[in-house]
Amino acid sequence: MTGTRRENIKQGQKVRVVQKQDQRTGKLTEGVVSKILTNSASHPHGIKVMLENGTVGRVKEIVN
Repeated sequence: MTGTRRENIKQGQKVRVVQKQDQRTGKLTEGVVSKILTNSASHPHGIKVMLENGTVGRVKEIVN
């Protein structure tokens, strides 16, 4: 599942995000969502979230 729709993402969920500095390489960082930062219902590049370790990035994958 992709992370372009806000309704698919919940706090406490494990996701893979791409950080701003990793957008060119596409390197993904895995973590648990602590805060959803995007207010709109969807975003073409992924919903922006903050992970529990403080990392901010756009959700590319939702890990089951």
